[in-house]
Parts: sequence; C-alpha cells; structure tokens
Amino acid sequence: MEELEITAGAQDAGRLDAWLAGRCGTLSRSALQSLIEQELVTRDGVPVNKKEKVQPGSRYRIVLPEPRPIEAVPQEIPLSIVYEDADLLVVDKPKGMVVHPAPGNPDGTLVNALLFHCAGELSGIGGAIRPGIVHRIDKDTSGLLVVAKNDAAHQALSDQMRVHSIHRVYHAVVYGNFRQEEGSVETWLGRDPRDRKKMAVVPESAAGARYAYTGWRVLERFGDFTYIACKLKTGRTHQIRVHMASTGHPLAGDAVYGPRNCIKSLAGQCLHAKELGFQHPATGEWMQFDSPLPPYFTEFLDRLRKEHRA
Repeated sequence: MEELEITAGAQDAGRLDAWLAGRCGTLSRSALQSLIEQELVTRDGVPVNKKEKVQPGSRYRIVLPEPRPIEAVPQEIPLSIVYEDADLLVVDKPKGMVVHPAPGNPDGTLVNALLFHCAGELSGIGGAIRPGIVHRIDKDTSGLLVVAKNDAAHQALSDQMRVHSIHRVYHAVVYGNFRQEEGSVETWLGRDPRDRKKMAVVPESAAGARYAYTGWRVLERFGDFTYIACKLKTGRTHQIRVHMASTGHPLAGDAVYGPRNCIKSLAGQCLHAKELGFQHPATGEWMQFDSPLPPYFTEFLDRLRKEHRA
C-alpha cells in the first residue's frame, strides 16, 4: 500500500481536495474525494473532511489502496522470441501491443501471450497482472524487453535495473535538427499536474518526482528531422518521449507529446528499443541483443532520405 505525504506551506489556501489534486499529479479531485470519504486522507494523523480548507503548516498523508487486480488469462498470441532458457526470455515486442492488462486493455497483451507460451513458468513478483515483467515499454514503442521465469531471476534483473547496469539503447526519429552531435537530458519526471494521463519534467520537490537521465547521439540528419540513438540510465514512464519534447525535439508520430498535426501514418511515436544487455541472473554471463529496425521505422527513414535528397 503506497502512501504520499504533503506539507502545506504558509501561503497555501483553498479547498483541500482541489489543493491536494494540484499537488499530487497522480490523483484527480474526484479520486481524492473518494479517498477522503474512506478516511484515507489525514491531517496530522486525523481524518479530514472533503469540504475543509487547507491548514498552512499541516502535514497531510494520503494512503493509496492497492488497485483491484484484473485477471490475466493465457492467450495463444504469436511472440517474437529472441532468446529463451530456464530463467528468462527476451522478446521483441511489436508496435501496438500492450505489455500487461489494464482497464481498457484487459487482454491481447504481452502478458496474456507469455502465460500461454510459458505455461505457468513466470515469476510471481509482478503479481497476477505483471507476471515475469521486469520492465515495460509503451504500447506504440517496439523492441526488446527481458522477462523473468522465476523469482530469483526477477530479483536479480530488478537489482541490475536499480543500479542502472542494464544496457538499453533506443532508436528514434525526432523533429528538428540538434546543434550538437550528442548530449544528455537530466531532470526529474512526474505526473503532469495539468493532465494526469501525461508525464512531465517537474521540480525535484514535486510529489512523486523521480530522477531521470537520457543520453542521446545523432545518427543521421534530415533537416526537419533527426535520427538519434538514446541510451537510458533510468527507465521512467515515457522518459524518452518527455525528455526529447522538453528539448524542443519531440518524437515523430507522438500524438501525446508532439505537435497536434502528428504523423498519423506512423501510428504512434517512432521509437524502437534496439539494444538490450544484462548479466544473466544465474550464470553471470553478459548477454546482449540487437533488434533490427521494424518496417514502419525503416520505411519512414527511407522516405526522409528521399525527401532530404530532393
């Protein structure tokens, strides 16, 4: 069960539920009202009333109950498996596939396919909804991810994620032309307070803010677009998409963080998890994989090259 703590400053005022919604980012005002009714929001240890005003200097604690599980069922869905052994498998996820069930996507996900393929041989650390899932990539991002078949492998891989020793390189096409050949973006990321479905660069002090670092390198220039490689040190939700947008170079096809007239023919952001490397959790051997760019990506590059030469 997750808890959030927020202290009201001397200048903070207004209705409590509205103020908390503005500070949390992850919770809507209606969601906070529901939590208040369940006495899961307290001020200095005492349950609050949803109509009360903010008390400057008071410490508010919000208890977030565990989400109700969605039952994931095995489904015979084709998988592109790059590598598999008794401890793990590396999957090349296609664009358009959701990683795990969630409201709006109860089935047809990578997890449903894994449950069928592995016949119960997946780690349980991720719970009933995310069995075996060590890390995720967005629905419209293609490429590599590693899946754990047992809890020992899951823990070992998660430890590597935590200390940033897993090698992850993504290829992307972004708008505009970078001045430098390489660089990095280092910020704190959290829920966008104006749109809770989005992530944003936020102050370190913001509720739920998490450190994020993306290194980038130019691979090819097309004038109005640039083909780049991004190396991740951290793996936050929408990290590359938000970081590139924050530099003024959003990803081509990104309807959420890019321009309104996004390139609809890409059916989502032009982003591919191309390289994945890690230490095998059982043998200690370094393993590294490379995924070829999928057709949607290569066809877009070919189009940009022709237009740039014209």
